[in-house]
Amino acid sequence: MNPSANPVPARFSTFSGLWPFIRPYRAKVALAFVLLCLGSATLLLVPLAFRDLIDFGFGGKQTPANGGLADGLSLNGRFLALFALASLWAVTIAARYYTVSWVGERVAADLRSAVYRKVLAQSPQFFETLQTGEVLSRLTGDTTLIQTVVGSSVSMGLRSLFQFIGGMAMLAVTSFHLFSLILGLIALLMLPLMAMGRYVKKLSRESQDKIADASALAGEILNAVPTVQAYSQEVREAQRYAGRAEASFATAIRRSRFRALLTAFVIMAVMGAIIFVLWVGANQVKAGEMSGGQLASFVLYATLVSGGVSTIAEVWGDLMRASGAAGRLLELLRSEAAIVGGEETFAGADQHRIGVQFRHVEFRYPSRPEHAALAGIELEISAGESVALIGPSGAGKTTLFQLLLRFYDATQGTILLNGIDIRRLALDELRRQIAVVPQEAVIFSASALENIRYGRPDATDAEVIAAARSAHADEFIRRLPEAYQTFLGERGTRLSGGQRQRIAIARAILKNAPLLLLDEATSALDAESEILVQQGLAAAMQGRTTLIIAHRLATVKNVDRIVVLDQGRIVETGAAEDLRQQSGLYARLASLQFEMH
Repeated sequence: MNPSANPVPARFSTFSGLWPFIRPYRAKVALAFVLLCLGSATLLLVPLAFRDLIDFGFGGKQTPANGGLADGLSLNGRFLALFALASLWAVTIAARYYTVSWVGERVAADLRSAVYRKVLAQSPQFFETLQTGEVLSRLTGDTTLIQTVVGSSVSMGLRSLFQFIGGMAMLAVTSFHLFSLILGLIALLMLPLMAMGRYVKKLSRESQDKIADASALAGEILNAVPTVQAYSQEVREAQRYAGRAEASFATAIRRSRFRALLTAFVIMAVMGAIIFVLWVGANQVKAGEMSGGQLASFVLYATLVSGGVSTIAEVWGDLMRASGAAGRLLELLRSEAAIVGGEETFAGADQHRIGVQFRHVEFRYPSRPEHAALAGIELEISAGESVALIGPSGAGKTTLFQLLLRFYDATQGTILLNGIDIRRLALDELRRQIAVVPQEAVIFSASALENIRYGRPDATDAEVIAAARSAHADEFIRRLPEAYQTFLGERGTRLSGGQRQRIAIARAILKNAPLLLLDEATSALDAESEILVQQGLAAAMQGRTTLIIAHRLATVKNVDRIVVLDQGRIVETGAAEDLRQQSGLYARLASLQFEMH
């Protein structure tokens, strides 16, 4: 949104972006507003009751001042009326607090879910510039700020605003002369207050950014603790995080210091104005120009007004902080996915017959536009064919997989599945046809059963176990303390590398997709496990189109075809024996590997 083109102040236009999350609960918001009005009106009656008590009970008058709240009541009756007002005020405050807290918690939960859903829909290139720690900071810290504002600060601010406006009105009714004095003094405070509020907003946004930087670093390092410890970098990483935490602390302290000064300035100025006005009023009582009860009620209304102003000052600071948080969250919500699916499906197609065609494919990563990761790729893979992609690191093998899955779109050219441009397919439909076994297996914080079932959430326990048997994972899973119900720990820390890989292979087998992508699927296995898993993969590959990224050429001797890539181009293609006789890149790689063994 362009602030210069919007007549609404930027801070309010930012909060307006939260309205879609509040709108479903507008009935509860309306109820909270009614309770707020009722509570504020009740509170404004209390000083009138005190005025009557003082003039009737302590001032010796037998009739209250004009406009008395409880005409005709005895002294005891007036005390009971005052208690009734206090009770009504307490009930309305409690009901309003519960209602706005419910709305705040509900909006925060919906906002977290919406942001998380939006982030999950982003392609990998989104995370080339935004770290996951930054996203987590926005999901936690920023939404907590929003929850505080929606579920507390806004209600407090409105209550204090009503208290301020109502109190000012009653001050005018009680003594217009004193009211005019206090109004003029308060008006002088507004200009510096607004200027200082804008600076608080700037400091708040800076503070949230520093916190996000620290969270991003922590997330990155915690995911790489074994590497950090292997290189004895614990102290250095702790110092790096401490540095960012200190930067966050310094910014937060600057904000807090300024807010404290702002609060002190407001309270001192307002209280000074009120004390001056009360001094004038005391002289009027002494001169017989007003009653003691009137001055007492004026004091109470002045106290309500000053309390309202100080609370508004605090709430204003919270609003400025929340404005920065809301802006950061709305940035995520408004971010458009770089990859958008089409609408076509594979309706009627044989689910086990998928052919793949690469036509003049070229690709450059958004972060490295000057370098072509793939160039002039022409490749046709028949349904049911197994093809190995080999070549040195950086040749473009993994990039081909990422384009097939539409994590990125080809810069030029097209990729077809059964003759359909994958850009015309719905993303769910496209990825439903593909099962992937990555080089580094991803294990979730769940049981072994649920980790395998991730491949097909509606699969039965029997189907999960059958997939585990095919991947030769059943034997070691049954040896776990609770077999298939064993919790595997965060990122599978309770499993060896080979065991994690077999879980991932079982997940892919369970998915039963017609196109298999194996990214060095047996790289983490020992020789014995590799033989067992190769047997499982062979069964899974039967009749399915399979693309295999391989660095160890011995693992792909039995594929139908080998495609050799170098610097983003296909340089050789053919059967293993034919390629060994061509004295090209494959022959050099093969001689190096096989001679080493």
